[in-house]
Amino acid sequence: MIVNQIIKQLLSWAPQGAAWEKDNIGLQVGSRNRKLRNIFLTLELTEKSLDEAIKNDCNFIFTHHPLIFKPLKNLDLDRNNKNLLIQKLIKNNITLFSAHTNLDFTKDGVSFQLAKTLGLKNIRFLKNEESNQVKIVVFVPEDYKATVVDAIFNAGGGIIGEYDKCSFNSSGVGTFRGSSFSNPVIGQKNNFEKVNEIRLEVLVNNWEINSVVTAIKLSHPYEEPAIDIYPLKNKNVNYGFGAIGELPNKLSEKLFLNHVSQKLKTKALKYCTEKTKTISSVAVCGGSCAEMWNDAITAGADAFVTADIKYHTFQDAENKILFIDAGHFETEVVVLNKVKQKLESFIKKQKADIKVFKYKGSTNPIKFYIK
Repeated sequence: MIVNQIIKQLLSWAPQGAAWEKDNIGLQVGSRNRKLRNIFLTLELTEKSLDEAIKNDCNFIFTHHPLIFKPLKNLDLDRNNKNLLIQKLIKNNITLFSAHTNLDFTKDGVSFQLAKTLGLKNIRFLKNEESNQVKIVVFVPEDYKATVVDAIFNAGGGIIGEYDKCSFNSSGVGTFRGSSFSNPVIGQKNNFEKVNEIRLEVLVNNWEINSVVTAIKLSHPYEEPAIDIYPLKNKNVNYGFGAIGELPNKLSEKLFLNHVSQKLKTKALKYCTEKTKTISSVAVCGGSCAEMWNDAITAGADAFVTADIKYHTFQDAENKILFIDAGHFETEVVVLNKVKQKLESFIKKQKADIKVFKYKGSTNPIKFYIK
């Protein structure tokens, strides 16, 4: 097995096109084509986590936070710790790959894993992404419908929630006349032709438009297939921000705070209180999502768990929702368990002798002083 097979598997879950456009995700350092030995998972790369990866003979490292986020100005090895990590990766022939906001925004990604860690039920997106899909319509001769639709599905089209291979077909009559320079598959050049055709409609994510259109052109019998692309305002059920769910049993404010502290293994929470002080519906968002507190209230949440909340944001939310800052590291590191599970399942299916290790330490730079 080579590294690129693992990268493709990760991207089939959290595609690059789903990421924030300014995010530097994907391959950070190294090669896609080297033979894979073992895999190492860590929220971000540090000297200690890299050393542990090397100790476990791992030549592929997955991180959530990209090592290279802004363009590098130099590779000065005397003044920049990040550059030293890059040097060490290259010296040890290790490939570094990151899935950041694409893993935040995907179903079963960071926020879904945070919700599951807190024991929530009926988990769904707090706010779905919207206006990032199109409807592609193509007209196909009846005998070629199966070939074209299969090509579309294989290119990533036709996925709606938990369903794939979704399409709509309607019958009609297509007309055309080819010029003297044409080479029609059906009929003759310079003749007006009528053909029984299928109008084939599929939903496609914006980042998959090119691959789907290419698949159509390669599988379609016509020289010039008729393809229409309609932008949509729909909410995307497969991608979104944060998550919301319900506790199995209502908890008092104090018991819920204790619950969050225990589940996320943190001794310190920052929070502001809300009026009812009975918690049933809970919104979450791994990492820095403080600006979504109004979305949490609109969705009917009694509490919102996230991180990096500013003083004045707490002030605005006070007495409106139980607003909890549980830490950036603590609310995101939980996703590594899911990454490990998915990769181990894939490796098992491939019958490969490859181990997946998760960093045993903490890459969290924040320490707490509790008197």
